[in-house]
Amino acid sequence: MAKNSPSSIPAPDTAWLARGRHLGPEPERDVRRNLLALKAAGVIDDFLDLDPVEAARSTDMFPRDESADPGPTARRVFEARWRASGNVTVRAQLTTYEAESRAVGNDSEVAWVLAAEAERAWDASWPSPATMFWPDSDHIAWDHDRVAGGRLRSANHLPKDDGELRRLLRDCTRQSWFIHVVVHEAMTPDTLGRRPVTAFLPPSLRHRVIEHRATPEQALIADFAMKRELGVGLPRGGAVVLPLTPQAEGYDPERFTVNNVFLDGTEPTALLQKITEFASLPRPLPDGAEQALVRLRQGWHLLTPDEELVHARAMVTRYAEALRAMTASCDLYREAAESAHAALAEAGSGRSTAQALPPATAEQDSSALKTLTKTFSLFRRPDR
Repeated sequence: MAKNSPSSIPAPDTAWLARGRHLGPEPERDVRRNLLALKAAGVIDDFLDLDPVEAARSTDMFPRDESADPGPTARRVFEARWRASGNVTVRAQLTTYEAESRAVGNDSEVAWVLAAEAERAWDASWPSPATMFWPDSDHIAWDHDRVAGGRLRSANHLPKDDGELRRLLRDCTRQSWFIHVVVHEAMTPDTLGRRPVTAFLPPSLRHRVIEHRATPEQALIADFAMKRELGVGLPRGGAVVLPLTPQAEGYDPERFTVNNVFLDGTEPTALLQKITEFASLPRPLPDGAEQALVRLRQGWHLLTPDEELVHARAMVTRYAEALRAMTASCDLYREAAESAHAALAEAGSGRSTAQALPPATAEQDSSALKTLTKTFSLFRRPDR
């Protein structure tokens, strides 16, 4: 299957996009329960749960990107609307798909794509769109990256095998929609040090970042693999924000490298600043994100009463225009039919007269034939 080329369209600063996997049973039930609870608590204004038939119809309306739609058909589409900072409307759409692994018997994995957009530039302090749909619980494994070996809200240790490590680094920078950070443990951390540094990030940024850990003995192999695959180094006891493909404008390895990260449970201020700065860089939309954003904007169902009124008025206007076009077309056909009948009558009259008159010249015959041909051409549709 051919891979789609990365989009050249820059990611809008109003959007929040994510793509991952849910590894537990009944993912749609988890979403539905969370939406019901948040609506009852007044956290979200409203939500919508489209059935499988409507979900498939909704996603089929737009060009499919196989890298974004891991399965052949959408399982469910959920929409939710809420207000951030009191008066900024946010619209979000979560689509679940049958994961590719189901073909080999893994019935507990479901892929998902989440696209959210606000009325103004996104603020990292706003609530995470992910937890508007998925329960913010460690017991529900909705937060796995499409790339195996990466999970949000967790410190993921790098593979021990050199080949697996390089493959992971390539996949994280080329296939993932998330920001990836690698932290080297200068020494084996205690319980507080094992806490992910991403837990200190603001809510909306927390669920956009995946943290990887290199153990103390992996210092050299991780540094070598990263330099060879990505052109960035990993300081001993430090951290680096990995580049993305296509690379964000303004990325420089030294700019996004921290030489010392103390994994003692305290807030790693320098590293958090680097992650926040990296997240603000302009970058092209990753593979499949453009389609998800188009579906959100053009395939939106959860309308407010005012939006319903505007939509109804627009439909009335379109129907009126279509009716006028049909009426005009009928008038044209009627005029053409009347002209054709008149021409036929005239042609018949001409044939009767021709029997009593001397034979017509070749020039006259040609003129009459042209007239009749021109008359019959009026039966053709105006747009042909």
